[in-house]
Amino acid sequence: MQSKRLSMVPASLMLASGLILAACSSTPKDITVGWSPEKIYTQAREEADSGAWDKAIGLFEKLEGRAAGTVLAQQAQIDKAYAQYKTGDKVQAIATLDRFIRLHPSSPAVDYALYLKGLVNFNENLGLFSSIIDQDLSERDQKAAKDAYESFRELIARFPESKYTPEARQRMTYIVNSLASYEVHVARYYASRGAHVAAVNRAQQALSDFPGVPASEEALAILISSYDAMGMTDLSNDAKRVLEKNFSQSAYLKGEGVKKSKRWWRFW
Repeated sequence: MQSKRLSMVPASLMLASGLILAACSSTPKDITVGWSPEKIYTQAREEADSGAWDKAIGLFEKLEGRAAGTVLAQQAQIDKAYAQYKTGDKVQAIATLDRFIRLHPSSPAVDYALYLKGLVNFNENLGLFSSIIDQDLSERDQKAAKDAYESFRELIARFPESKYTPEARQRMTYIVNSLASYEVHVARYYASRGAHVAAVNRAQQALSDFPGVPASEEALAILISSYDAMGMTDLSNDAKRVLEKNFSQSAYLKGEGVKKSKRWWRFW
């Protein structure tokens, strides 16, 4: 009787059961079963050290769950953010760091988290600005550079004695200079195409937003040439006086005109 009942099982049910069994058999085996949190972390670090970032991320995530609430889990979260950054997954790296800062505000690693957050956006900033050189310029998103600046600024304000603070200060200066140089590149782009009103606006923005940076020299030169092109002699003369006062040895004062300046990453 039993064999008869089995023979009457619908074929569709048998097929579904077979699919379920096949799916179960293809599920990857968790090699960390029975591992201590310390062993998981050691293995994750070994993967990271060898450049196997994806494997390291998986192990760090497993450790976060396995050792939740411990200092080791916090360390795993920080290390995971760095691994995500190294794979180029900057969105996830920032999300991981934001979560760490929110959940562990008193952790001794918060200064590093802020530094790493700034570094993620800073490197994105480098790619952004280096990509515009020798190209026609248009409006571009500067959010990454500004976000990096804010992370470094928060690090300096909250942790003035942190070992990461001196480098954060240098990177902030670098960011300010690159943003100013970006504005001047855009101003030059407009000036070269005869859009002198737009050129003046961007040059003035560079001067007002980023006073005292090297790019100010070319910004003033653009103002002089654009005002001249529009027949605004008084404004051109005013800009020239400012250039003479602040950059007395400027090549622009020798009649060389507006020309391409050295690249922004060579300013410092």
